[in-house]
Amino acid sequence: MTAPTTATDVNQPSLEHAPPTGRRMSWPVLLLVIAGALALTSIVRLITGADGITNVSQMSTALQLAVPIGLAGLGGLWAERAGVVNIGLEGMMILGTWFGAWAGFQWGPWTGVLVGLIGGCLGGLLHAIVTVTFNVNHIVSGVAINILALGATRYLAPLAFEGHQGGSAKQSPAVESLGHFTVPGLSDWLSDLNAKGWFFISDIAGLLGGLVTNVSWLTLIAVALVPGTWWILWRTPFGLRLRSCGENPVAAESLGVNVYKYKYLAVIISGGLAGLGGVFLSIVANPFYLEGQTSGRGYIGLAAMIFGNWMPGGLAIGAGLFGYTDSLNLRGGSTNVHALLLLGALLLVIGAIWLAIRKKYVQAAVTFVVGALVFAWYAGTNEVPSQVVAATPYVVTLVVLALSAQRLRMPKADGMPYRKGQGK
Repeated sequence: MTAPTTATDVNQPSLEHAPPTGRRMSWPVLLLVIAGALALTSIVRLITGADGITNVSQMSTALQLAVPIGLAGLGGLWAERAGVVNIGLEGMMILGTWFGAWAGFQWGPWTGVLVGLIGGCLGGLLHAIVTVTFNVNHIVSGVAINILALGATRYLAPLAFEGHQGGSAKQSPAVESLGHFTVPGLSDWLSDLNAKGWFFISDIAGLLGGLVTNVSWLTLIAVALVPGTWWILWRTPFGLRLRSCGENPVAAESLGVNVYKYKYLAVIISGGLAGLGGVFLSIVANPFYLEGQTSGRGYIGLAAMIFGNWMPGGLAIGAGLFGYTDSLNLRGGSTNVHALLLLGALLLVIGAIWLAIRKKYVQAAVTFVVGALVFAWYAGTNEVPSQVVAATPYVVTLVVLALSAQRLRMPKADGMPYRKGQGK
C-alpha cells in the first residue's frame, strides 16, 4: 500500500481500496489453478485407490481443523497490517481455550465464546501496551506472552476445574455443544455423488459436501470473518487508516491519523480473533479445555498468513491446506499420506517443467530430482510411518513457505519501532 499524500486521502476510502499492487493472480487464474490441483488429486485418487483423500468426512474434518488456524492467521493479519508483529498468537489462543471452557461449562457455550474472545483480547492488549507504548521488540513481547499464557493457565486450571465433575488439573469439565447444521437434501446428494468415485465430479462433491455437513455455527462465523476482514481493511476509511499505520506511520500521523490508537485497536482485535480460535478448540473441536491443545496452531496460523501474502483470501487457502494435511492424522492417515506422495511428486515435476520454461534451469533440475526421489519413495513403499503422518502438517508448512518466499510483500513498517511525533 502506498501511503496517502493528502488529508483527503486518509478520509476518503475511494482513493485506496485495492489491495497492494504486485504480482497477484486474478480470480479466474486462481480458480483455474485450484481446479487443476483438484483434477490432479482426482487422478491420484484413481491411481492409488485412496478414496479417503477427497471424501466428505475428510473434507468436513479438514474444515474443522482449518478454522482455528485461519482465525489465528486473521489475528496476525490485523496486527501486522497495522505494523505490529504478533508472535504471541499462540499464547492468545491458549487464553481463549482456557477462558472459553471456564465460562462455557458454568454459564453455557455461547457465554464461553464471548469470554474466550475477551481472554484473547486481554492478551492482545498486553502485547499492544508492551510494543506500542513501551516500544519493546515485538518478537520478545510475543514470546513472553506465549510463556505467560501457558504458565497462567497451568496455574489456574487446578483452581478452576478440580472438584467439578469431569474436571482435573489439566482438563475442564465438559461444555455443552454450540450445535451443528446440515443443509437438508444437498448434503445427502453430495455424499451420494462423492461415493460414486467419478473423476473430478465426485471430488468436487466431496469438497462441497464437507462445507454443508455437520458444520458448527462458530465455523460459519469464522468463515464470514474472512470476507468481513477484507471489506473492513480494504473498503472502509477505518481500514485505510489502519493499513497506513503499517506502511508509513510517520506520513499517517502527519495527516492526522492517531497511529497509537489504530495500532492498539488492531492488536486487540488480533488477540480477540486468536482467542476465538482457541475457543473453537475447547468448545467445538473438543467439548473441554485440555492443557496443550493448541499444539502450535498459533504459529501455523502465522505461517498461513505469510503464505497468503498478508491477504485474507490467501490466508484462507493456506489455512485450508494446513487443515487438510492435519486431518490426515484422524482419517486413514498412513494410506492417504502415502497417496499424497504421488501427488507431491507430480506437482514437483510440473514445477520443474515450469521453471525450465522460465529458463531457471538449476532450480528446475533440483526440483525434478526432488520429485524423482519422492516418487521413488512412493513406488518403493506401501505405507508411510505414523511419525511421518504426524509431521505432515508441519512439513507442508515449511515447504509452502519456502516455495512462496519470493513473492511475499509484507507491510513496509511491520515490526519497526515507532514513537509519536518522530517525523517532526
